[in-house]
Amino acid sequence: MRMNLCWLRRDLRLFDQHALSQALRSGLPTRVIFIFDPSILDDLDPTDRRVAFIHQKLAEMNRQLQSHGSSLWVFKANPEQVFKQLSESFQIQAVYTNHDYEPYATSRDEKIREILEQKGIELLTFKDQVIFERAEVVKQDGLPYTVFTPYSKRWKALFTDDLLTEHPTRLQSSNLHSGMELYPLPDLEEIGFQCGSGIFPAPEVDTKLLSNYHNTRDIPALAGTSQLGIHLRFGTISIRQLMKQALLCNTKYVDELIWREFYQSILWHFPQVIQQSFKPAYDRITWRNNTQEFEAWCQGQTGYPIVDAGMRELLATGWMHNRVRMITASFLTKHLLIDWRWGEAWFAKHLNDFDLASNNGGWQWAAGCGVDAAPYFRIFNPSLQTARFDPDFTYIRKWVPEFESLSYPRPIVDHAVARARCLKTFQAALQ
Repeated sequence: MRMNLCWLRRDLRLFDQHALSQALRSGLPTRVIFIFDPSILDDLDPTDRRVAFIHQKLAEMNRQLQSHGSSLWVFKANPEQVFKQLSESFQIQAVYTNHDYEPYATSRDEKIREILEQKGIELLTFKDQVIFERAEVVKQDGLPYTVFTPYSKRWKALFTDDLLTEHPTRLQSSNLHSGMELYPLPDLEEIGFQCGSGIFPAPEVDTKLLSNYHNTRDIPALAGTSQLGIHLRFGTISIRQLMKQALLCNTKYVDELIWREFYQSILWHFPQVIQQSFKPAYDRITWRNNTQEFEAWCQGQTGYPIVDAGMRELLATGWMHNRVRMITASFLTKHLLIDWRWGEAWFAKHLNDFDLASNNGGWQWAAGCGVDAAPYFRIFNPSLQTARFDPDFTYIRKWVPEFESLSYPRPIVDHAVARARCLKTFQAALQ
């Protein structure tokens, strides 16, 4: 029997899923597949919460597919090997999948395309995880925007309600491949990971929270943010459905979703930002890169309570409040003069909602070397940030209960000294 494959990646859902919708309407039965890629997994800790999250979502989708007489095929192997095997074992007409914009993913997909073409199989890809992609939001001369505000204005000018049209996925035994369950979902232990203790937020839009988002989003002691980052990262929520709710509830939240697409655009047009500063001159900065101070920052032992609270929250939960992400990143790069790439890698390792484009963009913003138009001498004062966003120490007391005791470490550096040192170092590099 000829069939099509739908390859899941950053789109772990069976509703409003563009590639799956197209596959189901193709006229041939569709088998849904997922590949645990060792080139990604091998760099992760066995307790990585994100793998547990992915496994949980795969199990949910598998149960849905089984209710319609099909099942999810899951592999742990190099994607090239998987498609070579499948193309030799089955009569496949096409592989449907959604766009992925990260450099590794685009390189991988080109290799898969070549393998499939040799077998006469099409690789059909679709836009799904963003409203606008690639070069859809550019200047009149075709060049990419490198400042958020004009990008946002152009994004809004181009936007139409049609972009939020759902891609229906009516699962039926007649449009799903119902062959044998040859590649069942392995246990976490079988792929080299352990069941974690992480509790993940539900992929549900809290309209009451979104309506008040502009008032609560900067207060780390409040449950004032959507907590949907992990669902956007792995596609367990539809960006179209979320944007539709955001447009009804809060323009500030809409802006945050546009920031996400702006950073995706920057990564697409300037892939060198993965290793280099967006502003090349900033790669001349002489970072101190003190390993003991970096370890103190990682473990939340800097003597600055708001910084330590954020770092401990990250270690304990795999999440950190966005305001505190900015504070901790500024502290590492400006107070300690540690290369932003060190902090970016630490966040990449521990954040459940890690997204390459947003993480890179956020860290370069904090270090002053990214697309942000603000000058490098923006240096967050942790004490002033605390007074403004956690004045009663509610957030700090939760994560650093000993901060008022003698057992709490003294500040790792004096703020005034650190600020002066940072300005001198940056000025010397940028002359």
